[in-house]
Amino acid sequence: MNELLDTTETAQRLRMHPTTLATWRTQGRGPRFLKIGQRKVLYRAADIDEWLDQNERESTQESL
Repeated sequence: MNELLDTTETAQRLRMHPTTLATWRTQGRGPRFLKIGQRKVLYRAADIDEWLDQNERESTQESL
């Protein structure tokens, strides 16, 4: 089974604030996530890694 991380753990892994992830979720940005019930949000480690790979750049001039 794939490792599941909560928002705080994911934010630590990405070296960002948990609020950033929450904002991105409402904007349809950031790594894919699972919504369990009304409030529980979890991230698969594999989805985080995939998102990081998709955002890899060799220059700051590359468009997103």
